[in-house]
Amino acid sequence: MKVFGIAGYSGSGKTTLLEKLIPCLTGRGLKVSVIKHTHHGFDIDRPGKDSYRHREAGANEVLLACGVRWALMKELRAAPEPALDELLARLEPCDLVLVEGFKQEPIPKVEVFRPANGKPPLFPGRPDVVAVATDAVLDGPLPRLPIDDAEAIARFILAYLQFEEPHAQF
Repeated sequence: MKVFGIAGYSGSGKTTLLEKLIPCLTGRGLKVSVIKHTHHGFDIDRPGKDSYRHREAGANEVLLACGVRWALMKELRAAPEPALDELLARLEPCDLVLVEGFKQEPIPKVEVFRPANGKPPLFPGRPDVVAVATDAVLDGPLPRLPIDDAEAIARFILAYLQFEEPHAQF
């Protein structure tokens, strides 16, 4: 599996970009998975549901399954947050894993940068940022990708990761 990150501060447009990138990549025949990191707590379960009640009762893991999907929820309790490598190991094999967030992980990544967001760019201090998707004019050695052109960003990622035929039909 090849791994490539999409990084940037909250509100920069990472999720929107991924939403547009995924069809560009799967349309080329690639099997794509996504790992998303969030600094905020989240819950995909609802109070009162059986699975919620099982977790609240102390279950370490709860797996939900139906005819169209399944989901595994693992309670960390007091355990440390898993590293990206641990999460990658839990995925089924695929061609490409896109990682949203995990900006401190040393994986190649495109930074989504919008000056209007009021945050400084990551790329000056992150050697693993290999290009910047932005609507701004930037100085520097990194490739600048048009933030609203998912196809161009997909082509960049595929070229950077050196995908070979038959997948890389760009």
